[in-house]
Amino acid sequence: MRVIPPIANNFVAGEDVPAVLDHARDLHDGGVGAIINLLGEHYDDAANAAADAAVYTRLLEEFADAGLDGRVSVKPSQLGLDVSEETFRENLAEVVAVAAANDRFVWVDMEDHTTIDATLDAFEANVTDYPEMGVCIQANMRRTPDDLRRLVDLPGTVRLVKGAYDPPTDLAYTEKARVNDAYRENLAYLFEHADHLAVGSHDPAMIDYAKQLHEEFGTEFEVQMLMGVREAAQFDLASEGYDAYQYVPFGEKWLSYFYRRVRERKENALFALRAVVSG
Repeated sequence: MRVIPPIANNFVAGEDVPAVLDHARDLHDGGVGAIINLLGEHYDDAANAAADAAVYTRLLEEFADAGLDGRVSVKPSQLGLDVSEETFRENLAEVVAVAAANDRFVWVDMEDHTTIDATLDAFEANVTDYPEMGVCIQANMRRTPDDLRRLVDLPGTVRLVKGAYDPPTDLAYTEKARVNDAYRENLAYLFEHADHLAVGSHDPAMIDYAKQLHEEFGTEFEVQMLMGVREAAQFDLASEGYDAYQYVPFGEKWLSYFYRRVRERKENALFALRAVVSG
């Protein structure tokens, strides 16, 4: 069995289901919920997509058996969107059916701009019958206000993030300040019109703004952050009475994910460098 190096363990909760369940238990003990993502995406083989869907259904059953507030977050291309939209829908429906049988929550991640319509259509097709679902929406996309108007009329929850992909400039905002403005505008809209939402951000200013909007509108919200990024803040939020969730990746494809985390944030790179130097 391969062992994930200690430095990568800060961002990835192991390679298998038992490891990620142990991590979820530790989070649970600290008042933080777990949102589990099996690393893998862009499958062009239906068998691979079905195999990952089966891992998610196992996780949902394991969480129910253990009495943990564990959720799963699936990527459309991981469940077969690159094979066909029908394959993605079939696998998502299977995951949602097991979630419903075990009273557990399913998040649907958002990938690049070419997947938005198929993702929202599949989400809507499932959330109407099973409202314990959520979908990720990216604030940097120019179309996002229209998508939010559609989503607030549906059951389910929106996770608002700034956006990690690199879409064409005619479809998205690219300047950091403009993306931040869009995030605030979309956040305010959700607090005013939604019943519940998820703030997917590590930005203290955005989290403080969410708290202000909660005071103004009374809308329930949760904060979601990545494993390995501002973890102390996650437990602080939980201790203050806010709903805090950690997005927890796991699986054998951890190496590329780890390097992506290190590249995208200077503080992560410095953290990795310190770990290497100190042994």
